[in-house]
Amino acid sequence: MLSVVRPPSSVFRSGGFTFVELLATIVLISIVMPVVMRTIGLCTQIAGQSRRQVEAVCLAKTKLTELTAAQDWENGSNRGDFGTDWPGYEWTMTLATWAEDASVRQLDLTVSWRSVGRQRKVTLSTLVYPQEQ
Repeated sequence: MLSVVRPPSSVFRSGGFTFVELLATIVLISIVMPVVMRTIGLCTQIAGQSRRQVEAVCLAKTKLTELTAAQDWENGSNRGDFGTDWPGYEWTMTLATWAEDASVRQLDLTVSWRSVGRQRKVTLSTLVYPQEQ
């Protein structure tokens, strides 16, 4: 009968990790984790800013449509806010003669808000014709 003899230099190893492998993994995670958490924080902040900017554009579009449909741009208020439904957002309207044609007016509506300690704003423009009298 033949028996298999293992050389003395090979040691049979059971499954699992060594202490050095676990220690190296913990060190690697402790280096990578702050970077990952900072990245997640920045992504969340940018997503919030983007959401506020999209809200501002939608509010500006709605207010611009309201002003032009009701002809309030001619003699209505040129500033205001959006009430309790949209706190923190304010709008201002400016009216100027359009450069191409003196009978046409350019209506600019700017929505502003504060985000991350800075004043932000979005401006939408359209052309309007004064009513003939």
